[in-house]
Amino acid sequence: MSALREKIEQEIREQGPIPFSRYMELCLYHPELGYYSRNAAQFGKAGDFYTSSDVHAVFGRLLARQFDEMWRVLGSPERITLQELGPGRGLFAQDVLAWSEKKFPDFFSALRYVLEEHSSALRRRIESTLSRHLESGKAVLQTSGDRSAPTIIFANEFFDALPVEVISSEGSLRVGSHDRQFIEIWARHSPEEVEFLDRYSIHPEPGERVEVPLQSQAYMSDAAKLECGFVIAIDYGYVREEQLAGRHRGTLKAIRQHSVSANPYEAPGEQDITADVNFTALAAAAEAQGMRAQRLITQSQFLLGIGEANEFTDAFEDCRLPQERAKVALQLKHLVTPAGMGESFQVLVASKGIEREKASSLTGLNFGARISPS
Repeated sequence: MSALREKIEQEIREQGPIPFSRYMELCLYHPELGYYSRNAAQFGKAGDFYTSSDVHAVFGRLLARQFDEMWRVLGSPERITLQELGPGRGLFAQDVLAWSEKKFPDFFSALRYVLEEHSSALRRRIESTLSRHLESGKAVLQTSGDRSAPTIIFANEFFDALPVEVISSEGSLRVGSHDRQFIEIWARHSPEEVEFLDRYSIHPEPGERVEVPLQSQAYMSDAAKLECGFVIAIDYGYVREEQLAGRHRGTLKAIRQHSVSANPYEAPGEQDITADVNFTALAAAAEAQGMRAQRLITQSQFLLGIGEANEFTDAFEDCRLPQERAKVALQLKHLVTPAGMGESFQVLVASKGIEREKASSLTGLNFGARISPS
């Protein structure tokens, strides 16, 4: 029996059945034994999953271009904070900082890059990856951010990994233990869970389950308290209309060694647990704090919009040989095509303290607007 399983069972013995969100929190974020705490080997192509930053540096380069444009939309302030939530190993930050230093020196001069990471294992990796920028003070590692104006908050595949409640027609899921096995018990819905279902989701039919991401709502609500700036959230997810149409119900899944399972109890601490993001709810949480959310677009539309003006020279600049260009073209294709990450990931951009027209004019928001009705 794993050490984490023993700790979870001990907590259940002492406190009774625990909310599923607490079980998920222990599995992913226990300080020593959680999935994100044990080591950083599960990241990248050899691990359980990889993000857009693992595909090619062009993802960070394109976002650096978008961040520079956001800085200029904000009036090119002398200081701007770019805060990344859940930065992993720091690869995205590395690409953004390197490209900004090379291509956008005025923005780079104003930039302070804050990496908000709680995992000590990942913090050690970041310290290695970004040693030069950390030593110079250009980058800062911390567990929570100062969101004084002006700020850009960036979250790539962050909200899908925050603990969720699981709801069925029988109630709210609790995890108990019997004969060294985790068992599922249903408790009465909380008022907060019912309100979430009423406003942003659907009430599950018998035999169905849906997730209620109360922690995501709280996190976005806190992030959106910035004085002026932008929030960018990129993740796989859905809007409420899709749930009403019968899709995205019961999206919770466990991922281990690139295989997907519906059983989150199989290997606590050794598998990732995620749930699709409810972007209707996430946008509402931002707007409740005075932000203005743009219409949801796909990662494909977002990246094509940023790269369209200069024909993706950010991707191909380092290529010297035709075979190098061909390889990069394939990597870029993976980021923007439906067969890759392009259509499965959605992009939410919200702004505060910026004129509506200026916020809406960002290049990343306008490729899709030109090719499809808004």
